Amino acid sequence: MRIDLIERLLRGLYSAVLYLLVPITLYHLIWRGFRQQAYFQRWPERYALYREPGQGRVLWLHAVSVGEVNAAVPLINALRRGRPDIRLLVTTITPTGSERVRALWGGAIEHVYLPYDLPGAVGRFLDHYRPHAALIMETELWPNLLFGCRDRGVPSYILNARLSERSLRGYRVLAPLVARALRTVHTVAAQSLADAVRFVRLGADSDQVREVGNLKFDVTVPDSLESFAAEFRRHAGVRPVWIAASTHEDEEAAIISIHRRLRARFPDLLLLWAPRHPERFRIVAEHARASGWQVSTRSRARWPQPGDAVFAIDTLGELLSFYACADAAFVGGSLQPVGGHNLLEPAAAGVATVTGPHLHNFVEIAQRLDQAGALRIGQDVDAVAAALAELLSQPELRATMVDAGRVLVETGRGALAQTLVLLQPVLPPAR
Repeated sequence: MRIDLIERLLRGLYSAVLYLLVPITLYHLIWRGFRQQAYFQRWPERYALYREPGQGRVLWLHAVSVGEVNAAVPLINALRRGRPDIRLLVTTITPTGSERVRALWGGAIEHVYLPYDLPGAVGRFLDHYRPHAALIMETELWPNLLFGCRDRGVPSYILNARLSERSLRGYRVLAPLVARALRTVHTVAAQSLADAVRFVRLGADSDQVREVGNLKFDVTVPDSLESFAAEFRRHAGVRPVWIAASTHEDEEAAIISIHRRLRARFPDLLLLWAPRHPERFRIVAEHARASGWQVSTRSRARWPQPGDAVFAIDTLGELLSFYACADAAFVGGSLQPVGGHNLLEPAAAGVATVTGPHLHNFVEIAQRLDQAGALRIGQDVDAVAAALAELLSQPELRATMVDAGRVLVETGRGALAQTLVLLQPVLPPAR
């Protein structure tokens, strides 16, 4: 009884604070809307206010944004192939995640935003969709959501689960509540042993946690990659190309500086620039033009022009294809303490890769790539520029890194098969 009373008290305090913060959520949507207009749309979904009645039960997967959606692609596609009778619902939080879901599957699966973690909104969402199971990608630990699943008999799974030391420290304030919520989860399918240990330290029971590997290793490289790269080269010409992928606002000046230095050595060098967030698409193109370079964009020109120094990739869902067009890649979110982004996609696409030092979200993957000789980690902007220059000037070195990366990706596969076995008991009976 004492545990129940403590849970009620903690949930009550947490929920009261969230309700007090509702005006802040509205302010946040408005503020983000001025930077990305999609935030002005679909507000009722943020509070689980639906016009249409529910249409039966679903298998629900939550992926907060683009990175988590991409990680879920092998799993969702496998579920669609193996169980086409199941209604699939995928939720996201960000508009970019939403756009990625629509680009990948269109109307073949259902999609809404996940509501805020308010008890009323969570209850309306769960009662509306009545999920067979909740499949939550990576590190989305919302207490009311997890408790709501438990209270309605919905088994919840944290898939491709990762928890960095920084995130573990971030949960410290809510640790008593999060630990209780975490113990309602059926299984935590961790990316690595280190992630599994950290989930136990956060409060999960050791028998809840399993190390199954990283779904990102199961990335599918499309058959069209080679023809896409050939078409790119037909327009861009025979010249060196590097790509700056998933860059953040505070990294943009560094990218300009690196490209200027590299062009002093490789005068016809082309930069493919793919910012992480859509609100930066137009801005990075303007930065490049202000630097005196000829710039084209994917949305307008489709392909680089012969005189371009920079080609801005201002579309979603094409990053893997453009990785295959480059001789060397820099993966952003790593020159500032964001924690890095997916390093396996460029390895799978066959491009030698450089990253900055801030990799706390991808420690295990970065270590494995580095040890295999498939990754260069620069400790600052100068080191990143030097590593890129070395790769651009040494095709043999690039080829060695590409081979090492592809071997590592291939040998790392297997998380998908284990995850599907894990989920088999909670899938609805075949019709």
